[in-house]
Amino acid sequence: MYKAVTRSFSFILFAIALFAASVSAQNITGSITGPVTKGKAARGSVTISIPEGLHVNSNRPSSQYAIATTVKLNASGIKLGAVSYPRGTNRKFEFSENPINVYQGTVKFPFTISVPANFAGDSVHIRATVKYQACTNEVCYPPKSKEITVTAKVH
Repeated sequence: MYKAVTRSFSFILFAIALFAASVSAQNITGSITGPVTKGKAARGSVTISIPEGLHVNSNRPSSQYAIATTVKLNASGIKLGAVSYPRGTNRKFEFSENPINVYQGTVKFPFTISVPANFAGDSVHIRATVKYQACTNEVCYPPKSKEITVTAKVH
């Protein structure tokens, strides 16, 4: 009896650890495309890679209880354009009566940056904070925030 209980408990701990790792497994990266030139605009993006078996609520999840995915940008000395949120996919889940709009796979959030002609530095640093709520087909987990810094040389 003791061995069976110990084995069951070990399995539960393993399953929880595996699941916790997968919920945190969203990889968030950022990039700036092309040359960043003083006095001109450039394009950047933040990308979230969502592992198979998980999804995150879109920026407009169409459910009052679902936490929307947001990308907040912050930088000094440059002008940041608004983040563009792609359309998600409407999906029906066991935990919700109505479909929820979600992101799956790899999702890009583009934005523009404008570097003033009198910009004093030789590089730009943009802090991006991504807030999201990861879910499986059965349950959703507490929201998470991840912060990254996107850097590019200025010419």
